[in-house]
Formats: sequence, structure tokens, C-alpha cells
Amino acid sequence: MSDAAIGIFDSGMGGLTVLRALMARLPHERFIYLGDTARLPYGTKSPDTVTRYAVQAAGALVRRKIKLLVIACNTASGVALGALQEAFAPLPVIDVIGPGARAALAASPSGPIAVIATEATVKAQAYVRAIHAQSADVPVTQQACPLFVSLAEEGLVEGEIAELVAQRYLAPVLAQKPHAMVLGCTHYPALKATIGKVAGRSVKLVDSAETTAEEVERQLKALNLLRRSGDTPVHHFLATDAPERFERVGQIFLGQKIDPASIELVDLQ
Repeated sequence: MSDAAIGIFDSGMGGLTVLRALMARLPHERFIYLGDTARLPYGTKSPDTVTRYAVQAAGALVRRKIKLLVIACNTASGVALGALQEAFAPLPVIDVIGPGARAALAASPSGPIAVIATEATVKAQAYVRAIHAQSADVPVTQQACPLFVSLAEEGLVEGEIAELVAQRYLAPVLAQKPHAMVLGCTHYPALKATIGKVAGRSVKLVDSAETTAEEVERQLKALNLLRRSGDTPVHHFLATDAPERFERVGQIFLGQKIDPASIELVDLQ
């Protein structure tokens, strides 16, 4: 199984920021990434709908014989982790919220910590619970920023529009004087420069991608599943809609060009 691919899914292309960190940390591994671009965003959907979509996305990856599953979607991590672990046991399943919470506490051990995320992640209290499970007394404030996903997917990550939206969303949490701010959606790192400009230098922005990559490496080592050598890994991408757009916009998140031949259109219905 060590030669098998690692499967990653997100509602769209934001999870490519997690894939980017994984490729940097685990250069010998093969990855299959699924972006459910036909049904994004997950963050405005009900928990039942998100869970159903997540199980379908994960199932498409599991059928390709992956050795580990990464939920590169905070919304799905917050509401569907248990369902995915149950449905696909004993496959190792890693989410982004636990590593993100640890990274937030490392950045600001006593708080305050701000969390910006999708509506579903905020309603699920996913980061609040994860942070308080490790440090019960740390003050945590939350803010839903649903338009950030659309801005990121459209490539509108800098400029007047992005800054005005960021100012509107961040004002309530910045009033609490946080020392760290969790980018609680994998789309949000695309707007990191704009968010940082509005938040100011005193607020450390926390991206869970690198911490998630560390957790994946730890799990692979523990299970003796690391792919240590061999031929140069070939990565594969699955999209549920508009593969041409996935190629064009996806490189914003991945930080490199995506070969059109590596993108496959799939139907999860």
C-alpha cells in the first residue's frame, strides 16, 4: 500500500493550498485531488447535505485505492469527519481543523484567537471545540465570511473589492484585539495578503495547510505507508464541473501550473 496515492477532497479549489503543502513536505508521494466544483460552496449548505456530498466525494477517491484520505475542507471537517471515519474504516482520515487548532494555540497560547470561516463551520463551533479541547480558557471569537470563497474562486484576491469585503467581515473580530486569526477555510489563504493588510501586523494569520501536512507525514510514518523513493510521482485531479476553469484558477491555489491532461471530469451523483 505504500505506493498507493493519497486522496484529498474539497468543495472546490481551495484545498489545493493543502495539496501544495503536502507536495512540498512529501515529494515522493502520489496525490489524487477531487474538487467538487459543481456543488460549491459547501459552507452555505445544511450539515446533512455537506455530509452526503463529503461521503460521495470520499467514495470516489476510495474507489481509486487510496491509502489515506485528507479532508481539505473545513466545512466538511467540521460536520462530516465522524461519518467519513465510520463509512470508510479502517482507512486513515485526516481533517484540517485539529491541526489548525494546534497551530492557532502555538501562535497564541493564551489568546485571544479569532476564527474566520464559512457559515457552516462557524455554526458547528468546530474550531471553538477543537481549541478548547486543548486549552479550555482561551478566548475565541468567530466570524463567517461567505463571500471570501467566491472571491477566491474568481481570482479576485486583491484590490478594492477584496479589501472592502475584508474590512466589513473582519471588523467585529478585530474589535476583540486577537493575537492570532485562523484562516478557517482552505480558500482563504488565497486572500492572505488582503486579510493581513486589513488585520494589521499585530495579528498572526494561521493557515492549517502546513500543520495538516505534518500530521499526514506522522500518520504515514506510524503506519509504515511512506513512499520513500521510486519514479517521479504523477498527480491526478478530479473535478465535478468546468475542468478548464479548474486548470486556470487552480494554479492560484496550487502555486504552479496544472497540466490539463491530468484533470478528469467526474460525476458524483
